[in-house]
Formats: sequence, C-alpha cells, structure tokens
Amino acid sequence: MLRYVINGLIATGVHYAVLTINLNFFGFASAGLANFVAAFFGITASFLGSRYYVFRSTQADISKQFFKFSGLYVSIAFLHGTILWLWTDKLGLDFRIGFLIATTFQVSISYFGNKLLVFKT
Repeated sequence: MLRYVINGLIATGVHYAVLTINLNFFGFASAGLANFVAAFFGITASFLGSRYYVFRSTQADISKQFFKFSGLYVSIAFLHGTILWLWTDKLGLDFRIGFLIATTFQVSISYFGNKLLVFKT
C-alpha cells in the first residue's frame, strides 16, 4: 500500500504540474480540457510506476497490461475531467479544490481497478 501511495503522489504531481502549465503557460481557456491533456502524462507515470514499482508485475505481457490499464484510466480520466469541468468551468470554483475532489475519486477507483483487473497475479 505504501508503494501505491508513493507512486500515486508522483503521478498526481506530474498530472498537477502539467495541468498548471497548461492553464498558466499555454493559456488553455478550459480547465476541463487542460486536465484531459494533463491526465495523459499522469496516466503514463502511473502505469510505469504500477508495473515496475507497486505491483512488480513485469512477467505479464506489457501490451495486455497497458491495454487494461488504459481502459481503466481513460474511464477515470473522463470522470476526473468531468468533475473538474463541472467544478471550475460550470460552477466557477477554484480548480485546485476541484482537482483534489476529483483525485479522491481517482485514487479509490485506481487502486482497486489495478489490483483486481490490471496487475492481478
């Protein structure tokens, strides 16, 4: 569980950094769209960390794992982006708080999805 938390913090940091850069440097008008782009980077960091560090599931075919992981995380990214879009774009609230709310959902779904579906041994 500790490895999962560490990996999640790193992946979330990557996601948040890219989101912030998208909004503040690249000038994305939509926090939801900026988040969908940032999610790709967070998802990639999470997959690599999960495969090699958290679950140490390197014997399984990486393409099969990545396919399952991608399906799970596309769903999670859609949920995350939708929450952020509603919170920030529609309700006009601070994107940082919306990010934390969306990430809370993401962490729960991600852990159980990875453990039971993607990296199941």
